[in-house]
Amino acid sequence: MSNLHIGIAGAGLAGRTLAWRLLRAGCRVSLFDARRRDDVATASMTAAAMLSPLAELAVSDEAVFAMGQRSMQLWPQWIAELAAEGLPVYFRREGTLVVAHAPDQSSLAHFTGLLLHKLPEAVRAQVHTLDAAALGVAEPALAGRFGGGLLLDGEGQLANDQWMAALATEIDRLGGSWMEGCAIDGVEDDHIECAGKTYGMDITVDARGVGAKESWPQLRGVRGEVLTVECPGVTLQRPVRLMHPRYQLYVAPRPGNRFVVGATELESEDTGPVTLRSTLELGSALHSLHPAFGEARVLRLAAALRPALDDHRPTVQQRDGVWHINGLYRHGYLCAPALVDGLVQQLTGSTAVLKALKEERVT
Repeated sequence: MSNLHIGIAGAGLAGRTLAWRLLRAGCRVSLFDARRRDDVATASMTAAAMLSPLAELAVSDEAVFAMGQRSMQLWPQWIAELAAEGLPVYFRREGTLVVAHAPDQSSLAHFTGLLLHKLPEAVRAQVHTLDAAALGVAEPALAGRFGGGLLLDGEGQLANDQWMAALATEIDRLGGSWMEGCAIDGVEDDHIECAGKTYGMDITVDARGVGAKESWPQLRGVRGEVLTVECPGVTLQRPVRLMHPRYQLYVAPRPGNRFVVGATELESEDTGPVTLRSTLELGSALHSLHPAFGEARVLRLAAALRPALDDHRPTVQQRDGVWHINGLYRHGYLCAPALVDGLVQQLTGSTAVLKALKEERVT
């Protein structure tokens, strides 16, 4: 299968990761994207990149949980492969802390009950109830600020900007072809049309996210907004989720005392700048987590559209000869490795795949 030529439309999280894994499997890969590779105004670059299969089960289903669990097996392996090439990516697996202020304890209790109800029995041991003292030991920066909380063992996070940059470097090193800033006019089973030219392929994959709406009308964009700050006065060992009656705030620490803060999930395809309301809500909730955040420097306010389907499940489908990987919604970094790994196996597992496609085109 080393001569298999695969064209991928879309160089976001799914498309870029897929290109890397296919190149490592010995395929020829051509990657097409309407944006430049260093464009940060994308869902892949705006995400907090938390790897939270347990916490996300409270708002998802067993299919997403299963994909998340599989991805948690793959992430350490893939991070190690990049590190071996001199491309370290910030990756931690210290769990997730879930807390609530005194007036919002009912939200935490509801979350805990829902989680324990939905989790498989074998996994419930990863949910640890902490009293105030144990919470202070687990997360010293929050000592004395909360009466207790939950520690979700085994969850993690990574730096998405480092991941995306490392993949770009590896795709180049492995000989991948990359058409950047190239408007994609169409994706068919045997070719991709880009900037007025037609590029023939053995197999094509559409990984354009919301950009694939024309060929997948059920897709919609869900707006997410994040705040990135720098605060030398606070050190967190792991991501923290702060329960609130209206939303869950998440704070994901990054190297250099930086923190990615988010919560908003808006049923809107507006791609404009972050609103004042969201800025105030994120900022005030962050300050309530720790007063030192009041002196944090705002580095970035960003909004992006996450591609979602009606069932909110990330999916891989083949339709009219074209493979589609899409609908990653709020579970992108959690589920992408499982989706990509499965698709790579389907595309490279047997020469019958290509043979069947070619026969179908002939007939």
